[in-house]
Amino acid sequence: MAEPKRLSPDDARLLALESAAIAGHTLKMIVVEPGHDAMDLDRLRAHVDARLGAGSRGRERVALPEPHWITDDAFDVAAHVRRRDGTAGIDERGAWAVAGELMSERLDHRRPLWAFDLVGPLADGREVIVSRIHHAMADGISCLRFLDEVLWEQAGGAPPSRRAAPAPSAQEAVRTRRHELRRLPATLVREFGHRARRSVLDREIGAARELAVTSVPLAELKAIGTLRPTRATVNDVLLASVCGGLRAWLGTVGGHAVRLRAQVPVSLHHREEDPADLGNRDSFLNVDLPLAERDPLARLDRISGETAVRKAAGDAQELYDLFHALARCSPLERAAGRIAAGPHEFSLAISNVPGPRGALTVVGRPVGALHSVAEPAQRHALRVSALSYAGTVAVGVCTDPEALPGISGLADAIGASLTELRHAVYG
Repeated sequence: MAEPKRLSPDDARLLALESAAIAGHTLKMIVVEPGHDAMDLDRLRAHVDARLGAGSRGRERVALPEPHWITDDAFDVAAHVRRRDGTAGIDERGAWAVAGELMSERLDHRRPLWAFDLVGPLADGREVIVSRIHHAMADGISCLRFLDEVLWEQAGGAPPSRRAAPAPSAQEAVRTRRHELRRLPATLVREFGHRARRSVLDREIGAARELAVTSVPLAELKAIGTLRPTRATVNDVLLASVCGGLRAWLGTVGGHAVRLRAQVPVSLHHREEDPADLGNRDSFLNVDLPLAERDPLARLDRISGETAVRKAAGDAQELYDLFHALARCSPLERAAGRIAAGPHEFSLAISNVPGPRGALTVVGRPVGALHSVAEPAQRHALRVSALSYAGTVAVGVCTDPEALPGISGLADAIGASLTELRHAVYG
């Protein structure tokens, strides 16, 4: 008998995080342009079903008690690709409200852990596919791999094939490990040596979700970064924009902070991996957001300087290796995990995933926009997620509206913060 395909420690940990308030999935909104008629649901189902090959994670469910993947012999694509009733004729704001409702609904563990809900047609003829994929199945990068596998078509043709990189020799591996052990104490000081006071975002959350989004040109983020004396990355500019947005917005919802510590997920997936590989392989960096700084360029330069130090030192890989080493001792792993995920170590998570560069279609309909939203967590009531697509970066924000109302105002403030940065750069 073949060995069961056990969930990796990362995947199993994410599955175990589910609760009455935490659904455990990420959400993508695929906005398709108007067609002559409403999208044919049966055609969409057939399209997805045909692309789910034998052995695809999309045809597997989680079996217990020791979590492992098994083929769902009762797989029915109609249970995963549905039309959301009562959504014809709604506007874009209504579509986001529907997405918030779907975000709060947990996926059925008796089936593979994904769902596509077709929303609309909207009043302007566009339609929206709300994709939910459980984090135990895929992280930010591998979610896009799954969507590439089963949903959209690449307008530019198939991606080039990838070759696996040669494995390091045993001698190289030993040298690398010794070097990493010497670096570890400094890494721990940088990432966990700045325990903060209680954050304004340290709030208990329930299951309700409210979502909002703002979009900015990718070229603008790049241009602002290149014009700084010490070149800033796109992600640095994004973090500075979120920092400025939070600075302006928090006062409107009864909050105040001079500094918030952001946890920035870092993907450790490699280019040489098989594009069909799913699962989680990411780490993080913790970055201070200087909300008290009035000058937008000073905010950017401080953030850029801090991320440069952490990336040059390889903190993300060090932390990934550390937590995987601790997995051999469950009590230590749980204790370290509680510390790392606690509200005194960071206040909110801000992710940025590079999406498709070229235009996409779904069953022949052009994809006009692609948005990403991730869940907040207990005592981290706000989550910010950015995703690029065809030259545009969509920044999605998500919260429980009972814990943190007025989230649409934050999306607007992030957009205004980028405008402030642009004006400061160009004068």
